[in-house]
Amino acid sequence: MSFRDLISAWESTPVVHKTAEAYAVQLPRDAAAKLHALAELYPGAGVEQIITDLLNRALDEVVTALPYVPGDRVIREDEYGDPVYEDIGPTSEFERLKRLHEQRLSDPASD
Repeated sequence: MSFRDLISAWESTPVVHKTAEAYAVQLPRDAAAKLHALAELYPGAGVEQIITDLLNRALDEVVTALPYVPGDRVIREDEYGDPVYEDIGPTSEFERLKRLHEQRLSDPASD
């Protein structure tokens, strides 16, 4: 989702599925002022929704930026018949850890 898409979503009534876990952060004054200005521009969204959406977008960008590090093992061939090598960079470990935390966060017994 692009930042333009976020603004469009803030103009309508956004729906987000949230975890029971809450995160407390202290922001620099400038960032807090920007959040409150956006919340006034888009009163249907609110500060909490804007924080959620911006963080979600930033996390998507970070994951996209994780480097691909080709290993020695060929895991498949692409549509041109060229080998695709196993990714031994941080992406696969990130995905493994993400699945672990998704499971923990969705398991009601973990609360």
